[in-house]
Amino acid sequence: MTPTALIVDDEPDLCELLSLTLRRMDVRTETAHDLASAREKLETGSFDLCLTDMRLPDGDGLDLVAWIARERPALPVAMITAHGHVEAAVQALKLGAFDFVAKPIDLERLRKMLHTALQLNAERNGRARATDSDGARTPGDAGTRLIGASPAMQRLREMIARVARSQAPVHICGESGTGKELVARMIHEASPRRDGAFVPINCGAIPAELMESEFFGHRKGSFTGAVADKPGLFQSAEGGTLFLDEVAELPLHMQVKLLRVIQEKAVRPVGENREVPVDVRILSATHCQLAELVAAGRFREDLFYRINVIELRVPPLRERGEDVLLLARHVLARLAAEMGLEKPPALSAAAEARLRAHPFPGNVRELENTLERAITLVAGETIEAGDIQLLAGAGEATGAEGETGGAMRLGSALEEVERQAIREALEQTRYNKTAAAKRLGMTFRQLRYRIKKLGIE
Repeated sequence: MTPTALIVDDEPDLCELLSLTLRRMDVRTETAHDLASAREKLETGSFDLCLTDMRLPDGDGLDLVAWIARERPALPVAMITAHGHVEAAVQALKLGAFDFVAKPIDLERLRKMLHTALQLNAERNGRARATDSDGARTPGDAGTRLIGASPAMQRLREMIARVARSQAPVHICGESGTGKELVARMIHEASPRRDGAFVPINCGAIPAELMESEFFGHRKGSFTGAVADKPGLFQSAEGGTLFLDEVAELPLHMQVKLLRVIQEKAVRPVGENREVPVDVRILSATHCQLAELVAAGRFREDLFYRINVIELRVPPLRERGEDVLLLARHVLARLAAEMGLEKPPALSAAAEARLRAHPFPGNVRELENTLERAITLVAGETIEAGDIQLLAGAGEATGAEGETGGAMRLGSALEEVERQAIREALEQTRYNKTAAAKRLGMTFRQLRYRIKKLGIE
């Protein structure tokens, strides 16, 4: 079935250009020159895509975007904006547009956007990526998943499904250890960009002097050590998703450059005299309150509004009720498989109660570390309450960043104690791992796993 697009614009030349471009992509087109006729066509016809100009003779294109989001939510709509009118584009994305294109229209950029929109609509209508005998994924069947049945996690999964269909920037906020990168991966894998790359960047881990080259690439000879052309991480994510983790760590000069990339959809490699178009969707995350950093002058307000078009909050573990036990069983099963155990140890009733009562300021990451220590040190087939080492005196913890850091520091301290105990046992048994495991009260496989995990030579 040939897809059909509705073009809404009062400029005949632009309508003809868009129609010609779409026909070359085997897309039928109809045109409307004002809001009234556009709504009439949408109410009586069937369309797979709508392209609308910002300014129309009888009103604002944003009103049409809002109407489509309300009355035809399954229809992808893209906004055509004047060059430099990024505020209007951001407003369109907030109202429900899946993307925007600026005048003068770049035809290659337009083709990519149309391809994404039509793929999105085809999947929604069951015309593509259906599960078949070779186990192909259905739309939105992400390879990663969030464990949890709490209302908070159900709402989060619903939001992931909704934002996956858009091209709008999404900012994922939440405390350290809640799984923000997992959420970003799920958005990518449930989106039409799933066949493209998912490129995560830890913005706090790249030295400031190398950041521009890492992000945007460089040309040979552009600086000492640049012995060859190198594509940046933006180019590596072409056609896919770029995830900027800990985006609050970006220095101000890089915030300016990132803002331009988002606005122009192009990067300038170091040593290059022209910009290179890029087609990426930007997701970002931070454990900080970006609005507070904006107020303090540490994060640009204009960039904040560009990356925070849609905000997703990942709930802390203490707000997820019985999810802690679901997660605990899942983690224990994974750890047992990694350690070569026939089955994971069970949690006693007292151990379950201990886990439920703990606020886990370090969230899922703290839970994983706690259970990893427990499964390593447990002597029998059941983990008892005494086998679970938790953050001392955390009963009143609220999950603030300082407490999260305290939990992480304690985890590191406990690992160092464990590392020292294993080293001493190995020395006392002349590095006989079987004897050392017996001395430590664990199996040989458990000891081998911990040696590898703790990096003991």
